[in-house]
Amino acid sequence: MGGDWARYWRAGDRAVEAMHAHFERHVYHRHSHETYSFGFTEKGVQTFTCRGARHRSAAGMVMVFNPDDPHDGHADDDGGFTYRMVHVGPELVAEVLDEVGGGGGLPLFSEPVVRDAELARGLRGLHEALVGDVSVLRRDELFDQVVAQVVRRGGGGRGGEDEAAPEAGAARVVREALHYGDDPGITAGELAAVAGRSRFAVYRSFRAVYGMAPSDYQRQLRLRTARRLLDEGRPLAEVAVMAGFTDQSHLTRWFTRCFGVTPGVYRRAVTS
Repeated sequence: MGGDWARYWRAGDRAVEAMHAHFERHVYHRHSHETYSFGFTEKGVQTFTCRGARHRSAAGMVMVFNPDDPHDGHADDDGGFTYRMVHVGPELVAEVLDEVGGGGGLPLFSEPVVRDAELARGLRGLHEALVGDVSVLRRDELFDQVVAQVVRRGGGGRGGEDEAAPEAGAARVVREALHYGDDPGITAGELAAVAGRSRFAVYRSFRAVYGMAPSDYQRQLRLRTARRLLDEGRPLAEVAVMAGFTDQSHLTRWFTRCFGVTPGVYRRAVTS
């Protein structure tokens, strides 16, 4: 099958999503997810940057992203790449770890690419079960098994961001301002004033801690708002305005660049 294509599936009752796609021309803009993302490359090679380094995932390699891990992605050559990805809410990962006795905080994966053929097979089985015609019980069984397998094989430490890092304080203040501020036209100067630092210092520290510029993070928050509004069934034009985009085409352009599918495809992907 030639050309770019993508198929998306979403659970209607919990934070689980699955994507199967082939991209030759599509280039992911730097973005992140609220979820853990577990997947593998089926064919070809994809290249992406994550955690300050460049990575390549060839056929059979497993990819693991923590929540809020900024990353991009594109084909390594003209032949493109095919991959499957499962996005899992942190609360569901915590539930699985509680069941198997793996408490102590959510896992933090130190390496975004893992060579593990057995884990890749497990992820394929889970993905096929999620999008296929299998019983809910079987999906649940595979989900628990594979999430525990991913954490056991790839999960490193536990915890959150390094609170002791010198950049973390100012970056955290700016992040909170972006999350909770109600002014869509907030400026770099206003963020600098909130943090008590220069504009350059704010930009530098925010990128060091969160892996993207404040403006990119702001857009990421708007995209997440758009996803929630789409879940509520609101019209696309209304979603675009409420989420802070200029118009529907502006939302669609950024939604596709960051998530690989249009808002319409995302909304239609909900299943029970």
